[in-house]
Amino acid sequence: MDKKIYILAPVVAAGLFYFAAAFSFQFSTPLFNVEKMKAGSLSNLQEQVVPSRGVRLPIKWEDLGVRMIEAGIINNERFEALYANRGGLDEEMKKLLYGKNNGEIKITPENSGTLLNLLWALGLGNKNEILEKGPMSDPKYGGAGGFASTGGWTLADGSTMNHYSAHSLIILTEGQQELVERVSKNIYRPCCSNPTHFPDCNHGMAMLGFLELMASQDASEEEMYRAALAVNSYWFPDTYLAIAQFLEIKGFDWRKAEPKDLLGYNFSSSAGYQQVLSELKSRGGNAGGSCGV
Repeated sequence: MDKKIYILAPVVAAGLFYFAAAFSFQFSTPLFNVEKMKAGSLSNLQEQVVPSRGVRLPIKWEDLGVRMIEAGIINNERFEALYANRGGLDEEMKKLLYGKNNGEIKITPENSGTLLNLLWALGLGNKNEILEKGPMSDPKYGGAGGFASTGGWTLADGSTMNHYSAHSLIILTEGQQELVERVSKNIYRPCCSNPTHFPDCNHGMAMLGFLELMASQDASEEEMYRAALAVNSYWFPDTYLAIAQFLEIKGFDWRKAEPKDLLGYNFSSSAGYQQVLSELKSRGGNAGGSCGV
């Protein structure tokens, strides 16, 4: 039987945070020391988490880039100008922006940032009840326009909020919408402690677009979690490598861990990840990319 790791939510007691741990290990296990870890072992682990060859995602992009340009969610001149300062868009990314018959996408260390921005635009512009009736539209936050995922998108024609949940790019059935609602509540991101169902930053909005696209193309719930973990790992490589190291020193294999568990609050939220770092006594490093274009 495969071993599973369980970490329960942080508990407050006497002003101190701690993790309650269950199953086959105790937190008295010797902590990880990156300086003592063999270079080969670290390299192998990195290839498991973010393979240099990339990971093929279970979606067909088709003509979404063209449609977002036509709708004004993406101003292609601004988009290309952004990447002109970063070495320019390669041919593969230009096809996603301008092509009409794109098949499956492969995410790689090199294109993960561009895919983040394309999916950000998709999640922001596609009409969906999560944006219209979910936490983003809760009056207590003063309106959906004040978040990093909306105010930070500067590559649209006109006002970004004119495009917020305004374009029927992806049409979901009732069952597909329910699937996106359910899965989005279980996927967190290390830059904050909100789930995808509350996409207040670019990573959350991009993940929402990704989930919608997968659901529309009949991906299973298991496939969605597995692909979401791959995508999050490329967007936050340092974070998920640290999580993989944490699992390794506890005797668990990253490849056998449940993607849903790793994407949950206890590992993938900012608070959960900080607890992992605390356990590793990790210092320095970057938990992931910024929440800007």
